[in-house]
Amino acid sequence: MVSKSHNVACNPRMELRSKECIDNVLQPLIDHINLPINGSLTSKDLYHTIISMAVDKNSVHSISKRYQNVPCETSIRYHLKKLNINELIESNEKILMQMAIQNLKPNKEYEFAIDYTNDPYYGKINTSNDKYVIRGQAKKSTNSFYSYISLYIINKNERFTIAVLPVEKGKSKVEYLEYFIDQIKILDFGIKIICLDREFYTVDVFDHLQKYNIPHIVPVVKKGYKIKKILTGNKSRMDTYTMKNSNKKVDLDIAIDVKYMRGKRGKNGCENLGFVVHGIKWSPRKVSSTYRRRFAIESSYRMRNQVKPKTSSKNATIRYFYALISFLLKNIWLCLQRKHFTIVKAGPPTVNEDLFRFDVFILLIEEWVRRKLIIRRVVGCIR
Repeated sequence: MVSKSHNVACNPRMELRSKECIDNVLQPLIDHINLPINGSLTSKDLYHTIISMAVDKNSVHSISKRYQNVPCETSIRYHLKKLNINELIESNEKILMQMAIQNLKPNKEYEFAIDYTNDPYYGKINTSNDKYVIRGQAKKSTNSFYSYISLYIINKNERFTIAVLPVEKGKSKVEYLEYFIDQIKILDFGIKIICLDREFYTVDVFDHLQKYNIPHIVPVVKKGYKIKKILTGNKSRMDTYTMKNSNKKVDLDIAIDVKYMRGKRGKNGCENLGFVVHGIKWSPRKVSSTYRRRFAIESSYRMRNQVKPKTSSKNATIRYFYALISFLLKNIWLCLQRKHFTIVKAGPPTVNEDLFRFDVFILLIEEWVRRKLIIRRVVGCIR
């Protein structure tokens, strides 16, 4: 409604409400996950419950004690077991990108990052989950993890998670790279650069990326006499290095950016930062500064961990579903930021991020959930 005062029309007040937030999270799940349920309970009811578990960081056991209008614990577990991990993998990009795709331009070249994130696991390992439990360096009192690998855009204001896959034993890094590069082509995006972590510093990865001429940056692992010699100097430069294993060898271009520490991290003197580069003709300083943007994917993991449902289940499918929910929430928040909080001005779009922070987005969804599922106000006593 437009109000008038002194014959001057005022703009109507525009507000983002919790209903719009929850609807945008809910719709991709309904559209792309087939979860047949008979009776009065619907898949929408189940998704409401799982979303409430995410924003409250609760488990299936706890959520039924917190709200009145949620399915019983047995029912939730029964229907979650109907999920199929292959179907989730097939539709993961559609779920994550259903709304985000509207904010991206086909044929535009984007900067991408690919990285791993680990969810600690404290349970037993048997034939049902052995394929998905990955051993790694001890973290949070365990060295067993359910690991996920994700493809992420690192351009400012376009930092969407495009796809997430569960890491399986026996699957090579090249297989995951092939999948992600295919997804980029399907979405009709160009690749300006792909930034990879040190875990991808292997002959097979470099051979594959060079074969298909994929521009990339990978930090050098400072191991071996020759590499250590290459990474010794006091000025930025380019160099070459031949990397080999028992089957093949590959020639690498190394960009070395030299930075003077000046007491940072308790160090002085100069530090040589080496990066394997291909398909770009950038200065070492530009390579280094571009790669630093890759750390935006780490912040996406921290945000995703704020909305990760709690579980001790060994079921890899359920855990993967929860992971998709957490990444989806972060994507939807970014979409709503761009839609409602972009400043109208000449030049590139600028988002006023402070007006709509991630914690506010979660608070709006939590408020809707409390009204919809009706938070318990009384608890029955036994005496």
